[in-house]
Amino acid sequence: MTTDPLAAGYDWSSAGFSTRAIHAGQEADATTGAVVPPIYQVSTYKQDGVGGLRGGYEYSRSANPTRTALEEALAAAEGGAAGFAFASGLAAEDTLLRAVLRPGDHVVVPDDAYGGTYRLVARVFGPWGIEHTPAHLSDPGAVLAAIQPGRTKVVWVETPTNPLLGIADIAELAAHARSAGALLVVDNTFATPYLQNPIALGADVVVHSTTKYVGGHSDVVGGALVVADGAQLPVGLEGPTGTTNVADAVRFHQNASGAVAGPFDAWLTLRGLRTLAVRMDRHVANATRVAQFLVEHDAVTHVIYPGLEQHPGHEVAARQMRGFGGMVSFRTGSEASALAVCGATQVFTLAESLGGVESLIEHPHRMTHGSVAGTALEVPDDLVRISVGIEDVDDLLADLDQALAAGRTA
Repeated sequence: MTTDPLAAGYDWSSAGFSTRAIHAGQEADATTGAVVPPIYQVSTYKQDGVGGLRGGYEYSRSANPTRTALEEALAAAEGGAAGFAFASGLAAEDTLLRAVLRPGDHVVVPDDAYGGTYRLVARVFGPWGIEHTPAHLSDPGAVLAAIQPGRTKVVWVETPTNPLLGIADIAELAAHARSAGALLVVDNTFATPYLQNPIALGADVVVHSTTKYVGGHSDVVGGALVVADGAQLPVGLEGPTGTTNVADAVRFHQNASGAVAGPFDAWLTLRGLRTLAVRMDRHVANATRVAQFLVEHDAVTHVIYPGLEQHPGHEVAARQMRGFGGMVSFRTGSEASALAVCGATQVFTLAESLGGVESLIEHPHRMTHGSVAGTALEVPDDLVRISVGIEDVDDLLADLDQALAAGRTA
């Protein structure tokens, strides 16, 4: 990518989050002065003689300047050494697991993991010879008990979890994983790099569905991995490039498997990252008001939000997060009432996914987490999950109030 040679020498790692998100990897184009990285909608690149690559680019599966800008920006946002952008969050997860696991290995997963992650681990990697054990991540002792010495190669963490918003102590789990020779992988999708930085707390790899808060506008699907500086493969494993470096192994598999982010998708995601901080401030403020409203509503039996003092993970969340996020879950007492509430909103849109500027509502038992029905990860059938957007909060509260009234009659 052609960049401004003066700006390219600036050390963005010492800057604040918003400055990094807006500038890291995104220097002005040296030829035109364009302040936004161009969309390099190209598949191949002219070589100056055989092997004479300009900036290292030869084929866009291997590397593309727009994707490079996004990957550098994501690494800077998370405080990692290397970033990798993919076509979806699950493509990122699949690539990582292929890079760091071998048949016969074992993974510890959350007992309320995202349904897509569980499906990948159980139904794709299971037949490949990977075993898994669900554990309650809020209980470090349970995680320690689930680790199988010599076999566990990855401890997979979501915090907050999806959809029950459980909180895990990243630093403590990192110590347990490290002592077992395993990697600590943290899905940071719900928290975002603005609110939480797992690498600073000891994580080896951070995972994102950039479809969600990083993209932020419900108009692009993507995923990302950010690898910590010096992260090494699980004990005894050598990567395909002959090194034990996690970033080297991920880079090889990203190119070999090819599920990369396209240039336009990378550009949209990069655009979203630039405004992540200001959007998250509004998401958090609105979610806090919504959670307080739901706590006081007589049609709600239980509210789950890490910002509430009664949440069992509140103290840990307050210690390792800068804010409590934009996701709220609550229970209504019956599946019928939960379905009625989901079907009655007018400002909240009934849809899967999360993290966009618009508020969404869904029924996890039948929607996002249908794939874990009948397993140890099955979620309550009266649970409602909402992604609180950045609309005027009074409109959101009024919409929930009338929807909850509809739920009473179900």
